[in-house]
Amino acid sequence: MIKFEKCKGYEDLATIPKRATKGSAGYDFYNTDKTVVVPAHGTARIVTGIKAQMEKDMVLLIYIRSSLAIKHGLMLSNNVPVIDSDFYNSDTEGNIILALYNTSNNDVFIEPHERIAQGIFTKYYTTEDDNTTEERTGGVGSTGKK
Repeated sequence: MIKFEKCKGYEDLATIPKRATKGSAGYDFYNTDKTVVVPAHGTARIVTGIKAQMEKDMVLLIYIRSSLAIKHGLMLSNNVPVIDSDFYNSDTEGNIILALYNTSNNDVFIEPHERIAQGIFTKYYTTEDDNTTEERTGGVGSTGKK
């Protein structure tokens, strides 16, 4: 099953991602209900209030909206966030948080419910000798830590 859900506490704040047109590959992610300032040459976090459920052999890749990159010099701090299928049940409830970096000399204001990024679901493959048995125990940056 592949779907987006609103995280607990964000039922009235988050917007479920959706495609803009029938030919769109990406699902648009939105800011919640507060204006976020991305300072010149600085970073800001946007909590989407959204979690993604997907099949075990899938990943959600997130890209900045081209209009924000071209018109305002914004990029995602980690270029292309990778949302693993097991992040859905992490200790953060799978809440997708995006970190934006402003390459311009001007502060950029992300308005409430503005589209900020696009998520694309894709399948991935593992090698025939893959024998990973570890389970996710936390949110961002938790894998490989005890």
